Amino acid sequence: MARRPFDPQAVLDALARGELGCGDLDMRIDRRGEWFYRGSRIGRPALVRLFAGVLHRGADGVHWLITPVERCRVEVEDVAFTGVAVERRGEGEAQLLEIRTNLGEEVAIDGDHPLRMREGVPYVRVRGELEARLLQPVFYELAELAVAAPQDPDCLGVWSGGGFFPLGRLADGEESGGDA
Repeated sequence: MARRPFDPQAVLDALARGELGCGDLDMRIDRRGEWFYRGSRIGRPALVRLFAGVLHRGADGVHWLITPVERCRVEVEDVAFTGVAVERRGEGEAQLLEIRTNLGEEVAIDGDHPLRMREGVPYVRVRGELEARLLQPVFYELAELAVAAPQDPDCLGVWSGGGFFPLGRLADGEESGGDA
C-alpha cells in the first residue's frame, strides 16, 4: 500500500476546523525570537532550528509544531523569527536584498517573500505564513537604500528581486527628491 506524503497544510486545515486534538508543550517564542520550554529558555541553537523546521502558522494566526505523529500549539508573542542582517547584491532596481534570520535562514526579499510594514515595523515572509520582524539596525540599513517610489515621490522604499517594497512616506513639509 502506497503512503501519502505528509501534508502539514492539511493538518493545519483540520486543526482550524476543530477535527484534531493537540498536545500542550508549554512552548513560547518571545518578541526577540527566543524560544522557551516550560518557562526556561532553550539554549541549544540546533534544537531551536529543529523545532523551527516543523513550525507552521495557520491562516488564523495560531502557530503549531507539526510532525507526522504530533501537533502542538506554540505561543508566539509577535512573529517566530527576527531579521538580524541584510546583504545587498547589485544596485538600483536590479538589486537583491537578502535577510538573515536569528536562526541563520537566508531569505531574499521578493514576490514570494515580501517586505511589509506594520505600524512602522518591517516584516518579511520567511516561509509559508511565517514571518521575521526586522531588527532596528537592519531597518536602518534598508532606510539608507530607500528611494522614491516610481509613481509616488512621497513614498520611500527599496527595490529587491524585481519589486518595489514601500518603507514609509515622507512627513508633511519635507521635500522629496531621489535617494533618502
